[in-house]
Amino acid sequence: MQKYQIEIRNSDIETIVMLSNKIPEFINPHQKEEYIKRMEGKDSLILVAYIDNQAVGFKVGYGKTNHFYSWMGAVLPEFRKMGVAEALANHQETYAIDQGFQEIRFKTRNGLTNMLCFGLKRGYMIIEVDQREKVEEHRILLAKKVKGTQ
Repeated sequence: MQKYQIEIRNSDIETIVMLSNKIPEFINPHQKEEYIKRMEGKDSLILVAYIDNQAVGFKVGYGKTNHFYSWMGAVLPEFRKMGVAEALANHQETYAIDQGFQEIRFKTRNGLTNMLCFGLKRGYMIIEVDQREKVEEHRILLAKKVKGTQ
């Protein structure tokens, strides 16, 4: 199995919008205005993962009153199962700890089982289910207490 060198960099909204438009699971990806609106006035973090200097994934989050919210993230399909999501999540978690957050939360859809399993494997627990008309559209809220902040 080939080992890939993954580099994580702080980035900008334009790069994540470009990547979002290449993610097949995103039916109507958020555009620049929504990212600006969500992160305005908040302690926010925009990370992009690179392999061979090519942007291959991203993770965006921001501070809320009592936790860090990992809002959006994805990896281009051809770069999945290479440790990109893990590298992004590790960087985001380190950032949250450094900023003094005691918990990280994220929301996914019931039909996005890879993301749900990824969170559970990383120690997140389901804390809320927002039911929708279609069961695969149910929103699943997960949370994890962050190590190093007791």
